Amino acid sequence: MMISVIVPTYNEAATIEQVVKRVLSHAGDRVADVLVVDGGSTDETVAYASRAGATVLQAPRRGRAAQMNYGAQRATGDVLYFVHADVQVHPDFVSDIKQALAAGYDAGRYRFRFDSDKVLLRFNNYGTRFGGLMSRGGDQTLFITQALFNQLHGFDERYVIMEDFDIIRRIEQRARFMVVPKDVVVSARKYEANSWLRVQLANLAAVLLFACDVPPTRIARTYRTLLK
Repeated sequence: MMISVIVPTYNEAATIEQVVKRVLSHAGDRVADVLVVDGGSTDETVAYASRAGATVLQAPRRGRAAQMNYGAQRATGDVLYFVHADVQVHPDFVSDIKQALAAGYDAGRYRFRFDSDKVLLRFNNYGTRFGGLMSRGGDQTLFITQALFNQLHGFDERYVIMEDFDIIRRIEQRARFMVVPKDVVVSARKYEANSWLRVQLANLAAVLLFACDVPPTRIARTYRTLLK
C-alpha cells in the first residue's frame, strides 16, 4: 500500500505550509507523494507548499472537484487521501488507512474536532461520529483506493459544492465505507467570520438542497448568500 495525499488549494497561504509539514512528519515510507493542486492562487500558497516539501500542480480548471481529480490523475499511490487545506491530519493516518483496507474497507473518513473550545462547536464535533447525510463533508478527509476511485470516475465536477457528499453517496452504494474513530483537527475560521447559527443554517440549506437534487450551481449560490 502506497498513499498519495492530495490537497486542493486556492489562496491558502495561512495554513498550507503547516498542513504539508504535518502530513510529511507522519508519512513514514508509505506516502508516495504529497500533491498540492492549486486553482490559481494569488497569494503565497504555491511558494509555501513547495517550500514545505509538496509537489505543486497547477490545475487547468479551478474548483475542488476538478482540482482533486487532476491530482488523482497524477498520483502514483494505490490509495488516494484527500485533505482540505485547513485540516490537520491525524498522526496515525498511515496505519489507520492500512488497517481499514486490511479489514475490507475500500474507503473511509475520520471524525473531526474544531480548533476551538466554543461549546456550540462541540455539538458539531460529536455529530461526525456517525454516518448519514449530515456527516459527509470534506473536512473529515477522505481516503479511497485508486481502483474504486477510477470505477466511480472520480469526483463529479458539476458539483462546485457538496462534491464530497456526492462521492461518498456513490461509494456507499458500491463498497464498504469506514468512519475511523479518531479526530482530525479542522479550522474554525468559518465560524469565526460568521455566527454559529449562520453557518449551521447555511450548511443545513446546502444539505437539504443536495438531498432534493437541486442543481449544484444553485446550491452554491444559496450557500454563499448565507455566509460572509
